[in-house]
Amino acid sequence: MSGDFPFGERSFAAFLFDMDGTILTSIAAAERVWADWARRHGLDVERFLPTIHGVRAIDTVRRSGVTGIDPETEAAAVTEAEIADIGGITPIAGAAAFLASLPPDRWAIVTSAPRLLAERRLAAAGLAVPPVIVTADDVSRGKPAPDGFQLAARRLGYEAADCLVFEDATAGIEAAEAAGASVVVITATHATPMTTDHATAQDYRGLAVELAENGALRLLGNS
Repeated sequence: MSGDFPFGERSFAAFLFDMDGTILTSIAAAERVWADWARRHGLDVERFLPTIHGVRAIDTVRRSGVTGIDPETEAAAVTEAEIADIGGITPIAGAAAFLASLPPDRWAIVTSAPRLLAERRLAAAGLAVPPVIVTADDVSRGKPAPDGFQLAARRLGYEAADCLVFEDATAGIEAAEAAGASVVVITATHATPMTTDHATAQDYRGLAVELAENGALRLLGNS
């Protein structure tokens, strides 16, 4: 990376972070729970699991094609199981230090997880809950709708178009694009390369932030 990676001299009002796959990894735990659910409902686990990432549990259930069930009840049961299973949850490399370098009023988390699950996973990864966190409980439309990023930006006092979003999943990237935000794709948990026109970073170890006099944030590469 060069010192001006990846946005040159541009600065941003705030940074908005997805949670799972972006600042922490809970893939093993999530896939254990969802694989059990899929098997109980006769789904092909290998085909089903790629559909769970980056979206709300209730949207996953609704899109599964399983009939004769109540999506809200099923999603609630899955969430309870996910809260109970925190095995293998760890922070993405460099995330803790990077988040700690940001002013508290200039960043937020926007996650498809419900609040209780988000808090549980952040604690398991040793990451603090920021003053502004938007969860599945706060929006009626989950990713890829832009609502979560727009709400987080408003709560911070800015427009989403003036923010930089850190994401890992297609649904989240599409949500950020729909909100008019710029995007960095974190690839630490990607099993295969993602085709994207957005800037990418493996993790946060090669990233740093510079604060402008007005408090705006500039993303730098330090290696």
